[in-house]
Amino acid sequence: MRFGMFVPQGWRLDLAGIAPADQWATMLDIARAAEAGPFESIWVYDHFHTVPVPTTEATHEAWSLMAAYAAATQRVRLGQMCTCMGYRNPAHLAKVAATVDVISGGRVELGIGAGWYEHEWRAYGYGFPSPGRRLGMLDEGVRILRALWTDGEATFQGAHYQVDGALCRPLPLQDEGIPLWIAGGGEKKTLRIAARHADYTNFLGTPEAFRHKSEVLAAHCEDLGTDFDAIVRSANYNIVLGETERDVQAKLDWIRAHYEPHVPADVLASQLDQFAAGYLVGTPEQVAERLAGMRELGMTYAILYFAEAAYDRSGIELFTRRVAPELAR
Repeated sequence: MRFGMFVPQGWRLDLAGIAPADQWATMLDIARAAEAGPFESIWVYDHFHTVPVPTTEATHEAWSLMAAYAAATQRVRLGQMCTCMGYRNPAHLAKVAATVDVISGGRVELGIGAGWYEHEWRAYGYGFPSPGRRLGMLDEGVRILRALWTDGEATFQGAHYQVDGALCRPLPLQDEGIPLWIAGGGEKKTLRIAARHADYTNFLGTPEAFRHKSEVLAAHCEDLGTDFDAIVRSANYNIVLGETERDVQAKLDWIRAHYEPHVPADVLASQLDQFAAGYLVGTPEQVAERLAGMRELGMTYAILYFAEAAYDRSGIELFTRRVAPELAR
């Protein structure tokens, strides 16, 4: 099984309490720790305002971080989960991503989705188009990205985007362009877009949900004549890992204490429930067993979020030492 790791960037309040002048050093140190470990890739979120509620805590911008990590790391691949198509013109995004790919020596992955965070959309003046319109933007934008990365030029007249002789030079260094991750599990449109365009998908990582979404994706592939087996299926997980169940509970208690100053009580309760009920909450043996079960269902790439990473590396170290080797067998 392949592994990626989210690097804290503030979006999930995961840099709160760290002085702004120290945040980049903290993020870079974690990225380099991931590079030294079993992680194939590092990931950031493409968001502007914190969750679960907007606050004045820092949220570092995704593609600025991509460029910085491209220059400051050597091995790990660089991804976003996921870039919102509506936040950037796709031709401009293609150019940005190609430049970062060159800086990195050909290590960029492009996670792309239709977007969902309404507060952010409206705050930045994007409006908030209907789900159908956002998915239409995703479909057209992906076509423009592919054309610019493979042909170096694109002319496209769509309902949402129009480009006329847009050029992309330099091309990405990777053959066939930058790998595309289509994120989301919408069954009628998102997974159909994924069946047509994706190198990777990313959807829910519980056994029942993953099995069902995989079946839907396979049906779309069959209908479109694309190769289901060529698409790598991945999932994201909040991971709360401890040597013992008492250690796991201590980490959950830390998460409560960390979020408490920043979010209302009702939101805090919901947030804690999400962490506590996560599929990868447990001891190394429990987490390794659950991931092995997911691998049997075809989930071969897990991207992990350690909420405490900026403050405490013990979970990452425990995963590196006790879990990852079990999945390599």
